[in-house]
Amino acid sequence: MNNTSKLNVKQNNTLVEEFVMGNYSIKDIERISGIKAHTLRIWEKRYGIIEPSRTETNIRYYTNEELKKILNISILNNYGIKISKIVGLSGEELHKKVLEISTEEVEENLQIESLVIAMVEVDESRFEKILANCTLRLGFEQTLLSIIYPFFKKVGVLWQAGAINPAQEHFISNLIRQKLIVAIDSQGMMVKEGASKFLLFLPEGELHELGLLFYSYLIQKSGHKVIYLGQSVPLDDVVKVNELNPADYIITATLSMSAPESVNKLLQKLLDIFPSQKVILTNRFDDESEILENERLVFNQSLSEFKSFLDLP
Repeated sequence: MNNTSKLNVKQNNTLVEEFVMGNYSIKDIERISGIKAHTLRIWEKRYGIIEPSRTETNIRYYTNEELKKILNISILNNYGIKISKIVGLSGEELHKKVLEISTEEVEENLQIESLVIAMVEVDESRFEKILANCTLRLGFEQTLLSIIYPFFKKVGVLWQAGAINPAQEHFISNLIRQKLIVAIDSQGMMVKEGASKFLLFLPEGELHELGLLFYSYLIQKSGHKVIYLGQSVPLDDVVKVNELNPADYIITATLSMSAPESVNKLLQKLLDIFPSQKVILTNRFDDESEILENERLVFNQSLSEFKSFLDLP
C-alpha cells in the first residue's frame, strides 16, 4: 500500500470513528436537547448526570452515549419528572421509562424529542414504533402535520447548525421519504370537480425534496392534480412540461439560497416565464420585507397554512 492509500485509509477510519464515538459541543447539546448550557452545567455539578470529556485545551465535549442520556433526561424532565428523581434511575430504567411514556402519550414535543433520539441512535425500529403509535392515535395526516413536519423542520435547523452529521440527517430523511411516497401512492387519482393543477419542482442544485413531498401529499389528499418533477430540475425543462400540460400553480423552494438578491432573481424569472400562473414558495425567510412582492407570489410558512390555502376541511 502506498503512502497516499495509507493516508486515505487513515482519514476514512477517523471519519468512521468520529461518527461512532460522537463529538458534540455543549452548544450542540443545547440545540439538540433544548436544555440550556447553563442548566446542563448546573446538573453536571450538582447531580453528576454526565462527566463530559475534555480536549487538550480543556473544552468539554460529549459522546453519542452521553447525548442519548441527556435526550432521555430532557424528555422525562419535560414530562414533569423532577431532575432529582431522574438522576436516581439506572441507564436501563431511564430508557424503559422514556419508551413507556412515548408509547402511552402523544404529546407533540415528547414524540418529536423521541424521534430525535431515534435519529441520533440511527434506530429504524424505534422510529417505526413512534410513528405507528402516533398514526394509530392521531391518524396519518395529523401525525404528519403535528409530529413529522415539525420534527423535519427541527432536523433542518440542527443540520444547518452542524449539530448532527450528514449520515444521521440522511438516515432519518430517507425513512420519512419512504413513508411519504407510500402515503402519496395510496391517494390514487381521486380528483375533485373544479380541481386545480400544481406543478412542483426544485431548481437546479436544490436536492432536499422532502419538504416538497409534504406539499405533494396534501395537494393530492385535497383532490387537486399534481405534476411532480422532483429535485434539481432545469427551468427550461419545467417550461416544456408546463407547455405540454399547463398548471395553475408553480410550487418550488430555495433552501440553499439565503441571499435575498439570489432569491428575488429566481422569483422574478419564474414570474416572467410563467406569466399566467401563481408561484408558491414554500420556505421561510427571517425577513420577508427583503423578498420580492407580487400579487402572483404566494408564501407559505407551514403545512397548516397550506392546508387552509387548499381549502381542506
